[in-house]
Amino acid sequence: MITLPKTFPVTCHTGAVGPGSTFVVIKGQTQDGAEYIKEALKKGATRIVLQDGMHLSPGTQELIHAARATVEWVENTRVALAHLSAQAAGRPARRLKLLGITGTKGKTTTSHMLYNLLRAAGHRVALLGTVGNIIDTTALPAVLTTPQPDYLHQFFSVCVQEKIEYVVVEVAAQALTFNRIETLVFDGLIFTNFDREHGELYPTMEEYFAAKSKLFEHRSKNASVFINADDEYGKKLLEAHPEFIPYTAAESEGYECPTFPGIFNSYNLSAAVLLCKALGVPEEVLKKVSVTLPKVPGRLEQCILSNGAHAFIDYAHTPGSFKSLFQTVRPWTKHLIVLFGAGGGKDHSKRPLMGAFAVGYADVVIITSDNPRHEDPQSIIDHIVAGIPEDGRKKVICELDREKAIIKAYQLSNPQSVILLLGKGPDEYQIIGDLKVPFSERAILSAQR
Repeated sequence: MITLPKTFPVTCHTGAVGPGSTFVVIKGQTQDGAEYIKEALKKGATRIVLQDGMHLSPGTQELIHAARATVEWVENTRVALAHLSAQAAGRPARRLKLLGITGTKGKTTTSHMLYNLLRAAGHRVALLGTVGNIIDTTALPAVLTTPQPDYLHQFFSVCVQEKIEYVVVEVAAQALTFNRIETLVFDGLIFTNFDREHGELYPTMEEYFAAKSKLFEHRSKNASVFINADDEYGKKLLEAHPEFIPYTAAESEGYECPTFPGIFNSYNLSAAVLLCKALGVPEEVLKKVSVTLPKVPGRLEQCILSNGAHAFIDYAHTPGSFKSLFQTVRPWTKHLIVLFGAGGGKDHSKRPLMGAFAVGYADVVIITSDNPRHEDPQSIIDHIVAGIPEDGRKKVICELDREKAIIKAYQLSNPQSVILLLGKGPDEYQIIGDLKVPFSERAILSAQR
């Protein structure tokens, strides 16, 4: 059975500290790693890495001295975490071929397509992404789209042990901003598209785009880089880098893929196919496998209800992903029910836009809770409703309890209805405050079957 070590030689998480570990103190957006030094020492950390300018209380200094742990000061602990983690693991990424995918939408679907196409061609492949992490065929849980460097390099180390050749990596903007992929070099890259997202971290679209664009600084000398030529920001990349290779939805023609409907999935398939070709996968293999590509959990995941209605669970949570999804699904039915909310502590500006798109396409819109975190769920709903024109509000039902909202959607459906449950995707929890509360849309839908 393939597993990662329970403790890491270098880590920023006390849960991975063991005897002899180096604990790297990260000052996060909401938490200060210095608060966990005591716990790290208790678990056996023998080196503490601190960022220049960090303040340690006299009590913490005494604890470090009493434990006889060494202290190292660095200019940037996030950068240090990446370099120290790579060094401690023996720099395993150098013995792997890394394939990176970035963009606002489509990363997960494209990465799974790429993973499955390469495996079908006989390669041993691993995947790091939003839905989960995989080494060959062994699934491992995922916490972040792109994990912290301490996890990454231990993951790569196991990949080397398991004779993995390719690792497909979903690269989030935050991974670049917070130096998670420092030290990594990619042998192939895909840019899917760009849309408004993460306004809580990137105040402007240009700042967000600049963060994503940093990925291209991590390409190898001979890397093939594929850019969506129909995307506004993709065009900017192609203008700045004429050596990059443009693609459109047209490149997927001839590759039948019934499990991934919609024009947005045609773009995803085009990118995956082109990168596979660049890596030497024969076209006949790609055409044969594309017909049977497995679905991705939480991406248009279907459940047929007892009354004949078709419900779909999807991760869509931005205005752009809403529009793409609605344009695909609207022709399937004369009665479209859309249920969604918005995450607390995230980009407020997208909320009214999502509300406007939903009423523009759906017959019934149910606005509910979605990981409110420390925000008032009703306030989030009010932000969404604010973007809905008065004449569209007759379509709207607001229900704070997401389970009750899902049951309401079922009660309003008929055999010809399509229900879209948006925002949660593969997640099996709700984040309320600091707690992850078990919550399964699949289980709720199954009870209506």
